[in-house]
Amino acid sequence: MNVRIIISLIVLGSLSGQVSAQMAVRPASATTVADAEPNPAVVFTAGDFFQAVLQHHPIVRQAALLSREAQQEVMQARGAFDPKLFSVYDRKEFGRSLYYDKWQSGLSVPVLPGGIDVKMTYDRNMGQYVNPEDRVPTSGLAALGVSVPIGQGLLIDARRTALRQAQLAVNLADADRLKLINKTLFDAAKAYWEWYLAYQQYQFVQEGYQLADTRFQAIRQRALLGDAATIDTTEALITAQDRLVQLRQAEVELQNNRLRLTAYLWNSTEEGANPQPIDMPETVVPQSPPGQLADELLLQQLLNRAAEQHPELLKLTAKGQQLAIEERFRRSLLQPQIALSASLLSRTPEPGIGYDWGSYYAFRADNHKIGVDLTFPLFLRKERGKLRQVQIKSQQNELERQQTGRNIANDVQSAWNELRALERQIAVQQQTVANQRTLLQAEQQKFDMGESSLFLVNSRETKLIDLQIKLEELRTKHQKAIAGLWYAAGTYVGAN
Repeated sequence: MNVRIIISLIVLGSLSGQVSAQMAVRPASATTVADAEPNPAVVFTAGDFFQAVLQHHPIVRQAALLSREAQQEVMQARGAFDPKLFSVYDRKEFGRSLYYDKWQSGLSVPVLPGGIDVKMTYDRNMGQYVNPEDRVPTSGLAALGVSVPIGQGLLIDARRTALRQAQLAVNLADADRLKLINKTLFDAAKAYWEWYLAYQQYQFVQEGYQLADTRFQAIRQRALLGDAATIDTTEALITAQDRLVQLRQAEVELQNNRLRLTAYLWNSTEEGANPQPIDMPETVVPQSPPGQLADELLLQQLLNRAAEQHPELLKLTAKGQQLAIEERFRRSLLQPQIALSASLLSRTPEPGIGYDWGSYYAFRADNHKIGVDLTFPLFLRKERGKLRQVQIKSQQNELERQQTGRNIANDVQSAWNELRALERQIAVQQQTVANQRTLLQAEQQKFDMGESSLFLVNSRETKLIDLQIKLEELRTKHQKAIAGLWYAAGTYVGAN
């Protein structure tokens, strides 16, 4: 976390809980009807706000758990290749006769990347009725062997398929994580700039009320002295009352937008600790929107970024890779299932006697056991049907990926067009506000010289306030359009 974010969080924490004594909502840079001394304003920039959301918001932290969960799926798939110890003991004794006492223990070790299993066993079988083929030396029989699939299962099998698909599922989880983070930051950006608009609207309405109230007080004094008509006092009072109603409404909207913004403010002091909500004091104010204009190079960069890194495309790409692995596995099932097993046998040493490698009963080529298992369905209807089904799903996924890519490019271009249109509207609106301010100043000068009326001054002033608010609405839409442009590209503003 950079220094600005730390300072912002400290300020938010130390100033939270303060309540204005004069009004329900009062930004620090403005004075209320009651002439109170305002607190110093603290500017909470959009960049610091987004960084705080990115590092502490519960939804963002929840998104990080998706990748961890997918990693556990990989671990589970790797469990199919874990070595296994086994032991089987079976004994029968009846009528004072030991029918059999059989004990087999061993270790089975799967070998990657092939479907080979290495197996080590020890057999000790005793008793009067032991099957002749199960008879072993009195000290037991050791075997070291290997099982190798020939044909089906040699290059790929169910275990390796599950492992590779689980590894690709990590990419799916990363795409879902990016999608969730992007959506959270996009919503946070809209909340921030709605707060900015509510703050600016309150500022303009409050300034208009103060001007109307000051004008009312001045005209009332002039009316008492006989320099102004009494009806002008009534008109000035009506204007002040109307703007006071607007001011109260603006206070409520500012307060509500501030509450919506605080829903994104969290803090956690320790790694792994649950985040705690942060209350934003009324002395914290938003920044003004940056004035830079978008260029064509940005559009091309975002289009390229969307084509390569958009979460929806990443998900479909990973899904296509999973289907390709599934198709390869299903093709392998069309081959005959042949398993070749071979083991070297040896009598285990007698107690107190060392192992004689030169003995006739030691591990040597003459002492062996081999086996071949063959299975092959004649019609392969099940295998061929499943293969064709996977191929159809792959085609569907590829078509969906193509259409999704086209839709994403169109969404980026549409957001770009809206952004450029708003830039042109803002330029025109700025000129309109400047012209209206000039018109108001001229009307005020005429009123001071007695050549105009209070009604015209109030009308010019009200029109200026409305135009200023409309300008801020356009600036808010412009910032939200920037966030929407980056979101359409599958990322968020400021992402590397």
